[in-house]
Amino acid sequence: MKKWIERLTEEMSDAFEKAGYDRSYGKVALSNRPDLCEYQCNGAMAGAKAYHKAPIQIAGDVVGQMQGSSIFSEVEAVNPGFINLKVSPEFLADYLKEMAADEQLSVEKTDHPKTILIDYGGPNVAKPLHVGHLRSAIIGESMKRLGRYLGHKVIGDVHLGDWGLQMGLIITELKRRSPELVYFQEDYEGPYPEEAPFTIGELEEIYPAASARSKEDEAYKEEAMEATHALQQGKPGYHALWNHILQVSMADLKKNYERLQVTFDLWKKESDAQPYIPEMVEYLKEKGYAHLDQGALVVDVQEEGDTKEIPPCMILKSDGASLYNTTDLATIVERMKLFDPDEILYVVDKRQELYFTQVFRCARKAHLVKEDTQLSFLGFGTMNGKDGKPFKTRQGGVMRLEELMNDICQEMYQKIVENRSVKDENAQETAQIVGLSAIKYGDLSNQATKDYIFDVDRFTSFEGDTGPYLLYTIVRIKSILNRYVEEGGDMQQGSLQVPSCESEKALMLELVNFAPAVEGAFADKAPHKVCSYLYGLANAFNRFYHETKILGEEDPKQKGSWIQLLSLTRRVLETSIDLLGFSAPERM
Repeated sequence: MKKWIERLTEEMSDAFEKAGYDRSYGKVALSNRPDLCEYQCNGAMAGAKAYHKAPIQIAGDVVGQMQGSSIFSEVEAVNPGFINLKVSPEFLADYLKEMAADEQLSVEKTDHPKTILIDYGGPNVAKPLHVGHLRSAIIGESMKRLGRYLGHKVIGDVHLGDWGLQMGLIITELKRRSPELVYFQEDYEGPYPEEAPFTIGELEEIYPAASARSKEDEAYKEEAMEATHALQQGKPGYHALWNHILQVSMADLKKNYERLQVTFDLWKKESDAQPYIPEMVEYLKEKGYAHLDQGALVVDVQEEGDTKEIPPCMILKSDGASLYNTTDLATIVERMKLFDPDEILYVVDKRQELYFTQVFRCARKAHLVKEDTQLSFLGFGTMNGKDGKPFKTRQGGVMRLEELMNDICQEMYQKIVENRSVKDENAQETAQIVGLSAIKYGDLSNQATKDYIFDVDRFTSFEGDTGPYLLYTIVRIKSILNRYVEEGGDMQQGSLQVPSCESEKALMLELVNFAPAVEGAFADKAPHKVCSYLYGLANAFNRFYHETKILGEEDPKQKGSWIQLLSLTRRVLETSIDLLGFSAPERM
């Protein structure tokens, strides 16, 4: 179906053309003075210079062509040349009927679907997920869902860190603690045990212990580096341990991501890119893209017009070792070969922007991607505590994601029990659903690129711009619709009528903004735009609800109309929160 704003603009453009002016001046936008009008057109101001006329004269000419409009009920030219507009209630009701009948709720699938690979999550194996992983997972998941809703083929890749020094550190620490294990016996020929010699809990203790020791013991660190090299050269015992580390870690990661309602199509790892490195390095040398600089192999990526220095992208260190740059470039090669994406989007901490500038420029300069392949970086800010510093545990350490989720859900459980609206046996399940909304909405409602304060008290509130407030609104609508059916009402009967009051029209006008909110959020890589829309819609509904006795209405035609309006509002709200990655319970 044709977009709402396009229909308004088309009507206005026709009027400009009839009045003897160019159609391009007929663009309609939301009013910046909602106390005066619902929409406005500033085309007369823009056309004044071209037509050598006063803007108010042009506006008057255009308004004169709009008498009897079926789309606008009020059209007024005001000084110095604005055109103020109010939408016809009949046209608004008819549009919402179309929207309700549309499976996509007026959001058009793209005519040019892209294959988009989103790199998000990015945890290292052998380490628990902590709050630093939260934003990448939540923002990436939302971008994936938005893209798919618009008709793109979106592939989500967790991209695990599994090939660096942390592997050598774990192997070295295991060898120190349990040298008798067969993995360390040089003459052992296998097969190696299927069962890992450690649990996830033990693994999560081993790594920080090894990391701390390596910072104080140079010989220990050297041994870990040698173990890393031996692993990467394919030493059988170390490779078997690496497989155990992967299996144990991934099982735990999947459990935590599942709880967060974050899913990945690919569980690719840094190690998957290793086979592509030798050929890529030779290619960079042969084609002259890479050169030696103090023994290291680098690609210059500084460009004319740069206002600050962009260091070369290092491919190999002077000792021939590869780096993150090498792996990330090889991963791009792998992704182009396997998926041929139109865009690769990295959802990563914004402090890595310079690094990705280097990698992207190197990939382009060396033609590792096609000319029209887009390499995008969505850098997010830091999640901070009330003190303005990165979010910590009460003891001052980095908070595990599991611990944060438990704290939030416990907070929600207490509030739900105090509210006494949910039976005890359902309270824990409801607390999990509402707690997830508090976490996700609390994060996504902030502009991704900015740091924000994670305020547990505010985010778990049932009032204000919060996830629980949105869910409470949805549950309220569900309750009304359920009561309507219980009292003998038929959801298939009734038809949307013209708004009967100002608050009803305001709710209707919010509903038609769903499509631009979704499209704008994806185009601008800004999920917070969906959050802003949701909060406005929830407020509009609650105002209408408090002013209207919906189930007490005696006119069956009017009641049926309101029920259809509530049904549409519920669909839009539930679709929107699904795009953000959470859902609503039946009761709260």
